[in-house]
Amino acid sequence: MGVNYPICLDGKRACPSEDVGGIGGYAEFLEIIKNPKHECFEEMREWINGEFDPEYFDPGEVKFDDPKKRLKALFEEF
Repeated sequence: MGVNYPICLDGKRACPSEDVGGIGGYAEFLEIIKNPKHECFEEMREWINGEFDPEYFDPGEVKFDDPKKRLKALFEEF
């Protein structure tokens, strides 16, 4: 018996870093990394380990969690 998982067919833009600071922080981050003269440019590049292309997206890289494992983990917490 197999499990059917969702399949990502399309999308837009790269995922921001988890701790970028929300929508406002991501907007500020994008402004900084497109301006090599910005005082925080090198710091941000180091933080993201080099290059970052905000337009990059590959549907094949999207991973979905197993919903049964997530449900089990949720109830194990209680």
